Amino acid sequence: MEMREIEVFLTLAEELHFGRAAARLHLTQARVSQVISRQERQLGGLLFDRSNRRRIRLTELGGQLRADLGPVHAQLRDSLERARLAARGRTARLRVGMMPFNVPDLQRYWEAFRSRHPECELQVRRAPYVEPLARLRDGDMDVFVTWLPVDEPDVTIGPVLFHDPRVLAVAADHELAGHDAVPHEALADFAHAMPPAMPDYWEDGYLGFYTPRGRTIERIEEVTSADELIHLVTTGEIVHPFPSHVTRYWSMPHVRFLPIPEMGTIPYALVWRRDGESELVRALARTVREIGAMHV
Repeated sequence: MEMREIEVFLTLAEELHFGRAAARLHLTQARVSQVISRQERQLGGLLFDRSNRRRIRLTELGGQLRADLGPVHAQLRDSLERARLAARGRTARLRVGMMPFNVPDLQRYWEAFRSRHPECELQVRRAPYVEPLARLRDGDMDVFVTWLPVDEPDVTIGPVLFHDPRVLAVAADHELAGHDAVPHEALADFAHAMPPAMPDYWEDGYLGFYTPRGRTIERIEEVTSADELIHLVTTGEIVHPFPSHVTRYWSMPHVRFLPIPEMGTIPYALVWRRDGESELVRALARTVREIGAMHV
């Protein structure tokens, strides 16, 4: 197998879903299926049981191949990455995954860290929409920027980078579109999206399950990407709250963003794995604290 084919297999083995694997790999589902089918022909056996159309599972052969290939792929990937860093005069890399969209707003933190640690290549990327905490645990990112609270025994909570008010995204022809603001109670009058698997407390921290008067805020359909989410908003099937910074980066004529003053602000902070804490992670946290204190 070539390196890319190994990545396709390992990603599908992790996701157990062709659509999510294709999205992570930036391939079509048909291409992922084609690669896996070719691997199965070469090996002479099935790697995945596809009898359940909603979720596939690894066969015994597939599980064995994943166990064998995983460490080898990780070592090869790390070796190539060290070589790439050395070619650019760097000795280390720190990967930051962003759940919010406002990378430019936080540029002062990234620039300060880079100036203090020129030996380190700082990568700031959008975090995956599906199970980002699992990706943090798997080592796909070293630091994760996300909303609080995060209450996981294996995750350290670092400094807060910013607080943002919530706004409600609605279709331009929605009955709320002409309002200046939306009361919290009104969220129970409309359908919302169901996020992919995440801890209940974490979902509740972003959008509560109940209004202040105890009315249910209904989730009707699971979404697996931000594009899918905003599409359902534009069709009028759902409404959805966002941190207000999205209004500076999403120019959408078919969507209106309405303040929800009663919901207050939502904090976003650095978090990282306890067993993945390094001097560079601590250095980024120090930079955020110091630069943040200068802008209070």
